[in-house]
Amino acid sequence: MPDLTVTVWAPLAESVEVVLPRATDLSAEAAPRVADLSDEHAPSGAQSALRSATRSPEDALRSAARAQGDGTWTFDLPVGTDYLLSVDGGEPRPDPRSPRQPYGVHGPSRTWDASAFAWTDDDWAGRNVLGGVMYELHVGTFTPEGTLDSAIERLDHLVDLGVDTVELMPVVPFPGDRGWGYDGVSWYAVHEAYGGPEALQRFVDAAHARGLAVCLDVVHNHFGPAGNYVAEFGPYYTPKHHTPWGAAINLDDDHADGVRAFIVDNAIRWLRDFHLDALRLDAVHALVDDSPRHVLAEMADAVDELERELGRPLTLIAESDLNDVAMITPTDEGGRGMDGQWADDVHHALHSWLTGETFGYYVDFGAGETLAKAFEKVFVHDGWYSTFRDKAWGAPVPDDVERRRFVVSTQNHDQVGNRGLGDRPDERLDAGAVAGGAALMLLGPFTPMLFQGQEWGTRRPFRFFCDHDDELGSLITAGRLREFAEHGWAEIYGPDAPIPDPQDPETFEASKVAWDELDQPEHEGMLAWHRALVDLRRQHLAEPDLPVATSHGDDWFALDHGPLRVVVAPRSGATVPATGELLCEFGEATLQAEGVVQLGPASVAVVRRDSDA
Repeated sequence: MPDLTVTVWAPLAESVEVVLPRATDLSAEAAPRVADLSDEHAPSGAQSALRSATRSPEDALRSAARAQGDGTWTFDLPVGTDYLLSVDGGEPRPDPRSPRQPYGVHGPSRTWDASAFAWTDDDWAGRNVLGGVMYELHVGTFTPEGTLDSAIERLDHLVDLGVDTVELMPVVPFPGDRGWGYDGVSWYAVHEAYGGPEALQRFVDAAHARGLAVCLDVVHNHFGPAGNYVAEFGPYYTPKHHTPWGAAINLDDDHADGVRAFIVDNAIRWLRDFHLDALRLDAVHALVDDSPRHVLAEMADAVDELERELGRPLTLIAESDLNDVAMITPTDEGGRGMDGQWADDVHHALHSWLTGETFGYYVDFGAGETLAKAFEKVFVHDGWYSTFRDKAWGAPVPDDVERRRFVVSTQNHDQVGNRGLGDRPDERLDAGAVAGGAALMLLGPFTPMLFQGQEWGTRRPFRFFCDHDDELGSLITAGRLREFAEHGWAEIYGPDAPIPDPQDPETFEASKVAWDELDQPEHEGMLAWHRALVDLRRQHLAEPDLPVATSHGDDWFALDHGPLRVVVAPRSGATVPATGELLCEFGEATLQAEGVVQLGPASVAVVRRDSDA
């Protein structure tokens, strides 16, 4: 097999050396667990590698990389070679574009040939994921094994549920074994505890074989705090802007072209080398870019070009807090060019109406009028004053913007995991109220997304967890306690609630999906309900831009979308106008001759309306 050419960006360097540790065998078998090299429990081979690479030339092979004159340096290595990089004689570090980190975020990188995988998805034509049913999962907690290969074994469940697209939370390497993945540092690699890069290829191939598209959550707005060495290679940061994580990623300062290429190339790599169908771009409002052409627009145009090359749909979905339709406006019209974006206002309006929670960022939500605005206009804060932000926020969504371009949920990793106890709505709501939220989401005009275990009404929490060293871990634990106080969680949990320690392995274990719940009678009804709703969506709501209208009263809400009317009474009973055919109900619901549907407490009805209704 020919050598691979490796390219590293170091525009200010006088020299770059490739450092090949040789003190010990660094095979995968030498690393039974992913660990930081500074960890006393790290594999002995990994510790030896670091020592051999950082002591002296006699203990490691060093060779000079070739300067290309454009700020990049290249060198050739056989596939499977472990290596580090030294800039201007400095400490050897992992490659910022490392394709594999078998010894953790501090350890040697390993060359890997993405083209060697034997794909079987030649018949996969791709899918525009917007409009279908999405399903978010965290690899480490989705199965007892916490690997991509074990997740494959559960894909048939998702097919039976009616899911169209699986969305994976970030899979790039992060410190230790446990984490959400949003503090990754090796943006081009796949976490070894999940199985490494070939496991991701196997997962996507298996999903496509079952007719499932795959979306990957990627983070380009910051690097995690541990294993972050990119500043030693070049100006990846700028002091011009700041984000919640500190100095901003350099998108518009000197040498920004190299950083922008690092981000755009990363998106292309996932879509091309791993056959992914979509990317979810985390918190893009933190990509501060005052250049004439925003990096997201540059990415969108590059992905459009790749889409034409590959001949299959590719979708970019942004998580944006800006409430601005410019995010999904085409680049040739001055927009950012995203295909879709998350709409948290819909979640907040629905969650607050169902639960009665109106503290923290829910302060402007809770009323039926607010829920109606979310379903009809998308953004509740569309130029109006936001109490939580203490300023006017957002802009209106024009009526001609297709609503399927907005991804909505009643549960996701943020809205469950960032609660004080990581508790699900099922912990506090009657099953009928949960079923009502699911019906409004799945039969609404947006792109709905479920979160792992939600479909059968699990009460298992999903909590924030991490696996940092003691010093950093203690800071994160203290930070979570501060957030608990700032967000007002004491209002529902009480002032002395035991907030789970993110560093405690039990916090992670408690977040694992309990698949044995599928065999319990109490969960059968909720699973059947979700399957029925997905089936109704496919039967009656396949066409885009169907008309939407809402109505509401004392403790009831009705959504008319296309031929369907969804009526929800989350607490007490209600009598609501409706004519047509009762397609399904949760709780007690009867369609009466007088042209009304009678709902019992905590009940839901889905009616196919008469054509003249």
